[in-house]
Amino acid sequence: MKLLREIFGYLLGGLLFVAAIPSLMWIASQKPDVWPVNFVRACFAGLLMLGGLALSIWTIVYMKKRGKGNPMDAFGHEVAPRTQHLMTEGPYRFNRNPMLSGTLIYLAGIALWLWRWQAWLVMVIFFAIMLVQVLSEERRLRQDFGEEYDAYCRRTRRF
Repeated sequence: MKLLREIFGYLLGGLLFVAAIPSLMWIASQKPDVWPVNFVRACFAGLLMLGGLALSIWTIVYMKKRGKGNPMDAFGHEVAPRTQHLMTEGPYRFNRNPMLSGTLIYLAGIALWLWRWQAWLVMVIFFAIMLVQVLSEERRLRQDFGEEYDAYCRRTRRF
């Protein structure tokens, strides 16, 4: 059962962050042509998308290996098994939310590729919703890890 919940968490996260949000950005932008695109803009957008995905994947792998858990925790509801260890190294040495940072970098690449203000608006709304999630998660992490988490917060920025 634990393995099924874990697989479900990864699939749900992938579908939501890599496919559904970009699709919503495209639809909100009135379905612009995705090809051809300006070469220079395509290069920058592609670098952002690949870099953002790489950071998110690195974070997921690190979370699984070091934290012994899964990233899918939605507003205090455990979608898949939560991490058991506070992670402060690897991608977490740069900021406390590297997976979200990677996702936002990826979505910025999508918005740049689409070149529509509506895509940026969807990204900003997504960020606002995720900020509420981050604040909820921080309360849980304080409960789970106490002073260790507080010390980590003092030396590492949120984003």
